[in-house]
Amino acid sequence: MRIAIDTGGTFTDCVYYAEGHLQVLKLPSTPSDPGGALRQAVQQVGNATGTNEVRHGTTVGTNALLERKGARVAFVTTAGFEDTLAIGRQARPELYNLLYQAPPPLVPAPLRFGVAERTASDGSILLQPDAAELERLRKAIAAAKPEAIAVSLLFSFANPANELAVADELVKLGLPLSISHQILPEFREYERGSTTAINAYLSPKMQGYLAGLDPGLLVMQSSGGIVEAPIAAREPVRTILSGPAGGVVGALAIAKRAGYDRVLTFDMGGTSTDVALLDTARGLTTTTESLVMNMPVAVPMLNIYTVGAGGGSLADFDRGGAMRVGPESAGADPGPICYGRGTKPTVTDANLLLGRLDASGLLGGGLALDRQRTHLFTEEAKGSLPTVEAFAEGVVQVVNAHMEQALRKISIEQGFDPREFVLLSFGGAGPLHACALARALNIPKVLVPTLPGALSAYGILVSDTVRDYSRTVMSKADDSALPQHFSSLIREAKKDFSGGEIQCSADMRYRGQGYELTVAWGHNAVEQFHLEHERRYGYADRTRIVDVVNIRVRLTRRSELLEQPPRPKEEAGNGAQAMTALRSVYEEGQWRQATVYQRDLLRTGDAFPGPAVIDEYSATTFLPSRCSLSVDPWMNLEIDVNE
Repeated sequence: MRIAIDTGGTFTDCVYYAEGHLQVLKLPSTPSDPGGALRQAVQQVGNATGTNEVRHGTTVGTNALLERKGARVAFVTTAGFEDTLAIGRQARPELYNLLYQAPPPLVPAPLRFGVAERTASDGSILLQPDAAELERLRKAIAAAKPEAIAVSLLFSFANPANELAVADELVKLGLPLSISHQILPEFREYERGSTTAINAYLSPKMQGYLAGLDPGLLVMQSSGGIVEAPIAAREPVRTILSGPAGGVVGALAIAKRAGYDRVLTFDMGGTSTDVALLDTARGLTTTTESLVMNMPVAVPMLNIYTVGAGGGSLADFDRGGAMRVGPESAGADPGPICYGRGTKPTVTDANLLLGRLDASGLLGGGLALDRQRTHLFTEEAKGSLPTVEAFAEGVVQVVNAHMEQALRKISIEQGFDPREFVLLSFGGAGPLHACALARALNIPKVLVPTLPGALSAYGILVSDTVRDYSRTVMSKADDSALPQHFSSLIREAKKDFSGGEIQCSADMRYRGQGYELTVAWGHNAVEQFHLEHERRYGYADRTRIVDVVNIRVRLTRRSELLEQPPRPKEEAGNGAQAMTALRSVYEEGQWRQATVYQRDLLRTGDAFPGPAVIDEYSATTFLPSRCSLSVDPWMNLEIDVNE
């Protein structure tokens, strides 16, 4: 028996398989002690199931980075390159903002140290650090009193000898040590240095967190696979998108089962919204060009785009009188007004005031919602707007605009037409907003899976164990030495990960280009590169030399499948047996009568039009007017978005 636990900003979701069915448990998150809700979930579920494997999607590393509450890091690099993290690529994120000020680097200048050494680009050692130099470095770092150390020397990926010599000296300080050729053995000193520094920044907090949990714990990686807790503690930079990655894995499994080839995932939780684009034929795709807080993280991560828009996002007015929603969130403490402690209106409060959430409470009535209190505080916050309902509808429209922008980012801006996709909506708040977003982007269909509020935990439950390895080779695509390079990397990978399936890929580019495209490695890899280049950029030049910059090996150990056979289609009905009430909902500036359905009572083949509200334990789905819903054989809600 295994269970999966995903810690979110507001709720901690637990999914497990028992008595032939998926079960879900949602508990309030415990921000002051992130492991508290996890231990409570393990205890509650374990007592009933005899759990022997716990999988976890954690936000500890994510929050430490976003809130700048990581360790005090000493950054060691080749003398003369101490300011690499501050200089970066000299790109301006806001091109026309003359007053833009870049956030300070994670490592301030007094904690950046240079060491006299030099490795050439071909791996030859030009200058070795001597014993006196290494002792000087160690004493200088000790005097600075850091909590962790990052070491990233120039060209250490080509020959790690000097980096190992530095590490051997600094290990005497007894601090967590992140070494670039072990974290990211690839070229581009800024990206490698940034990734290594972030790893060191997160290490003490992640190590302390995981040390207080079960040593056999498995942790979700940003790349879409699980890994043992000791590896996650040593390389926490690989867990930055731990929870959202679980949602993408779960969405891929749902889409394949339901027979959809192309989906846009829309995961709206309590503090943020995560979106991704999936092609089920290609499976999970990763990127090594991610930016987190404008800092590059070059380890493989699922291509997920995140915005600060969730159910707990706070709504107010800026100094010019324009409404703004997020990125600041009420979180789990104090939470939305309707939870009983918060005093500032949130997206959740707006949905309650619009009648889209049931005032009798969430989680099957386990979490009461105080409509009167919400109305009182929102009345004070609505400003010059005429009614509380106008304010609430404005909140929903603004947050929808943020999330629409995110969906455009991963579809239209990447050369994909959203009209060719299905919007797969999940997260506790996602199904409340999915139809409006689909309309805005002309997406014809929305799919709401079973247990939508816990799909990230479900994805963690069904994830495979994955390890990624890479190496910079810098050679022509037809270089006869490439097979030997792959064989060497595979042997290295198998030393600490045995019994997995092997997938090889390469980062390729036309000679003279500055960035690469990753394609599966095989006899037709070059042609696949041309095709992908044409799809992405609109052209391909088969007369140009193609270079392989990095080679990659992924080892995957498949998890046991949790089969969910389709239910036989029953006599088509209108869901009458699931109707529980009639409720007034506010949409398009007026109150309308909507039918409320209990999702657990719906049957395969049921179909009905909006407006309607579908209540369930883990989420609520809002079906607007001019939309129609049907239940498929896997009990997913298929919504046709019509005008």
